[in-house]
Amino acid sequence: MKFTIIPKETVLLNPLQEMRRHTVANEIRFDPLTGRSSRICHFMKLQWQKPDLQALAEQTAPVCPFCPERVMRITPCFPPEILPGGRLVDADRVLFPNLAPYEALSAVAVMGAAHYIPMTDLTPDTIAGALGLCLAFFRILEQAGHPESVYHLINWNYMPPSGSSIVHPHLQVFAGSTAPQLLREEIAAARAYRQAHGAVYWEDLVAAERAEGSRYLGRIGRTEWLCAFAPMGVAGDVVAVVDGVCRTLELTRQDLADLARGLTHAMALYDEMGIFSFNMNVFSGTQEDEDFRLHLVFSPRTYFNQAIGTPDVGALQHLYHEGVCLAFPEEIAQRLRPRFAGR
Repeated sequence: MKFTIIPKETVLLNPLQEMRRHTVANEIRFDPLTGRSSRICHFMKLQWQKPDLQALAEQTAPVCPFCPERVMRITPCFPPEILPGGRLVDADRVLFPNLAPYEALSAVAVMGAAHYIPMTDLTPDTIAGALGLCLAFFRILEQAGHPESVYHLINWNYMPPSGSSIVHPHLQVFAGSTAPQLLREEIAAARAYRQAHGAVYWEDLVAAERAEGSRYLGRIGRTEWLCAFAPMGVAGDVVAVVDGVCRTLELTRQDLADLARGLTHAMALYDEMGIFSFNMNVFSGTQEDEDFRLHLVFSPRTYFNQAIGTPDVGALQHLYHEGVCLAFPEEIAQRLRPRFAGR
């Protein structure tokens, strides 16, 4: 297991220090599995000012399609051969087709009746219930033998900085026969790793991170939590690896509860930083991908300049696919670890 770092150093004459010589250290890291690179640079205090989210909620609620007075009236339905009844309903949670689909089978799962839930008010039960609704949908597709029921993926864009166009909490859910690019790369790299080392990469990764300690957060049930060595997000990424699980359909009700609990631990710390938005993706293999382990990536999102809406993704990330993180993952892990101590 190689954790490769290339240290860099920038020398400049600083106008804030009477043009005295000033050195700025940064580094380039490489993901141990895929070799994807990430730059730890542009260091700043991880602290932002939240906007008035309550005002945003009040402004958007009257036209929200996911609120209970509209969701069953204006959202689409699946045809009966895909989902009898058209929509999947569990208590106040509703799953229906996405009008702007990402895949052959693309759905939206509304997480509950409340239009706006502050990040720290998202409870493990709320999260686990929504994930459970997604799994119920996937199992229906699997039992029907749908040809696109291959990769079962869940994405969560929470609040506008993440790319979400609707405040009301919801998940993006899709099943398809073509995996997204990074997932394809991970599956291929995991297969190559097993051929080269005779071991499962994620099992070796967790063992190495636990032994080294600086990025390891803790274990909840059979989920192992750590901060990514080469993060994609500007405030780091939190990763959960589910022991022994290759694909989404193998998750149990307890796994969902454990994943939800870990996510709320991460949300609590990032809320203290003033971050109020995130992306979360489930990376799942197929039944044949025995070299793979299902893992979840939680990546906080923010604005670089909130006054003018500057996003935290620029040309370096968007076009070079290069991660940029404004702090060392080990320092972020140090702040997160106490929250996982009590599990």
